[in-house]
Amino acid sequence: MSTVTPTNLLVRLIQLEDNAAIANVIRQVSAEFGLTADKGYTVADPNLDHLYETYNQPHSAYWVVELDGNVVGGGGVAPLSGGDGSVCELQKMYFLPSVRGQGLAKKLALQALDYGRSQHFSRCYLETTASLTQAIALYERLGFEHIDGPLGFTGHVDCEVTMLKSL
Repeated sequence: MSTVTPTNLLVRLIQLEDNAAIANVIRQVSAEFGLTADKGYTVADPNLDHLYETYNQPHSAYWVVELDGNVVGGGGVAPLSGGDGSVCELQKMYFLPSVRGQGLAKKLALQALDYGRSQHFSRCYLETTASLTQAIALYERLGFEHIDGPLGFTGHVDCEVTMLKSL
């Protein structure tokens, strides 16, 4: 595994020109974990190729991680679709293997939670799939608790793990 140093790593807000790169990261990581249509997963996400536009909205933010000028990961937060306005959702946290295990997911998740607090959300929700065991373990360490079922209207029909954290 490569070592990431501050000189070649950048975490920044998404820009329009990042859309294709981050969509590619999400597709690569999804395929790596078998989250593909041929395995029975619903992969049609109408926002995937337009994340800049999706997160360039009030109370929303998405950050990309660059390594040597290449987008290698990202994650964001936005109001929970169909929620009551007090809940945000941690969304689309994906990282290529080259930058895993170095604390970036934790750093980005904490940044997103801080942003959610700054936007006056009182709770943060997330959905994931049971095969992403390392992600679930991180969320548990960050204080997310498992809940019995989905909140809001996210459209993530394949995500059987639902979690919530007070902010």
